[in-house]
Amino acid sequence: MLTPARVLASLKASIGDVVFGMEDGTVSIFGLVFGVAISTSDPHTVLVAGATGAAAAAVSMMAGSYLDAESVRDARRARRDGALDPQAARTEAAAITQALARGGMAPGDVTQVAVALARAPRAVVGLRSELADADDGASPASHAFWMFVSDLFAGFTPVLPFAFLPMESARLVSLGLTTVLLLALGIGRGLVGKRSVVRATLETLAIAASAALAGIAMGHFLSS
Repeated sequence: MLTPARVLASLKASIGDVVFGMEDGTVSIFGLVFGVAISTSDPHTVLVAGATGAAAAAVSMMAGSYLDAESVRDARRARRDGALDPQAARTEAAAITQALARGGMAPGDVTQVAVALARAPRAVVGLRSELADADDGASPASHAFWMFVSDLFAGFTPVLPFAFLPMESARLVSLGLTTVLLLALGIGRGLVGKRSVVRATLETLAIAASAALAGIAMGHFLSS
């Protein structure tokens, strides 16, 4: 049963997809929109091109996210269920007990853990595999869903003004809305990644500006 708590947990587990989807949708469609907008005076043309690109990009990113998450899950399962290498199990057990000792566990307790691990070599390999590549708890479908939603939302942000406003006004509003979204995305990246908010924001704006300039240059080249 789908509950608000499960939806929130799914969102938290897929936060990387949300950030990636929003950045990809905003940057790629922003460049597309302004490339087309400089080559035509018809806002409907920009709207069709931008909406088509945003929808196609969102579906493509959704499929890529699903396949990536499914491949990771399959690789994790293959490592867990693969043939047991006794030497690898002993090496992994030693690494685990050394980590526990460095973490402050009492020597007697470390010895008991080492004895227990020696009796279950397959569990040792499985434990190390899980620790090295932990499952985030979200299904491939969940990752794909949040990628699609975030990419589609971000992609349509620079497009929608061309559905309601004349060309000159649409360009300005599209630029303003996209800038606000990019600022919010940069701040979010900084907070989620626990890094400099200013640096994350400037990186995001610089990438978007590069995409817009590339689109404008191509639109100017083709229109002339």
